[in-house]
Amino acid sequence: MILADREPKPTPTDRKEMGHTPRPYLIVATRHLYLARHGAADAFGELTGIGHRQASLLGERLADVPVDAVWHSPLPRAVASAHELARHLPNVPVTEAAELVDHVPYVPGPAETPPSWAGFFDGYDEAEAASGRRLAEALVARFAKAPGTTVEETRRDTHEVLVTHAYQIAWLVRHALDAPPSRWLGLNSANTALTVIEYRDGLPPTIVMFNDMSHLPPDLRWTGFPEGMRP
Repeated sequence: MILADREPKPTPTDRKEMGHTPRPYLIVATRHLYLARHGAADAFGELTGIGHRQASLLGERLADVPVDAVWHSPLPRAVASAHELARHLPNVPVTEAAELVDHVPYVPGPAETPPSWAGFFDGYDEAEAASGRRLAEALVARFAKAPGTTVEETRRDTHEVLVTHAYQIAWLVRHALDAPPSRWLGLNSANTALTVIEYRDGLPPTIVMFNDMSHLPPDLRWTGFPEGMRP
């Protein structure tokens, strides 16, 4: 095949000189969610000294991330954790989000419940279970979605920190995996451990990391978990 006589394709400059105006192209934006359980708290739900240190170290880890917003649960231990870590994120707004409050997102039926969890759900009536499901649905609807598309030369991604509770992180991870509702059981998170999920239009969510504690020294890791052997 002889290709020598083929004319080269016009370059963008050639097209402009020929009167063609390039159209802005659409960019698929990514929503980055940085999920963290609050720091260690006492029996009254107040952040302890250890919890403050954990939250501060998480803030240091996130200091180089272009964070747009910090959202937190209404409960005091999450409020304090959010404001502690936000000291390392100057000018980033810190705002309460009711959907992040601690709650049971889904009460499984008897066939779905592992024997070790059976007693945990004793006393949950249908009204409480329905309220939890509504909150869980609102959590997903507000945060578990892509930010949409934008024209070129505008900011493409969003970065948001969610300071919440173990069950809410478990629910968002379960949702990202498209797992059955009862699979939130057993997805525990340590205090201020970092979980990152990315959302883009037209693609399944990406779980970048789960329960990562590399910003914490060994003596501050694994709080919020039952006692046991740790790797």
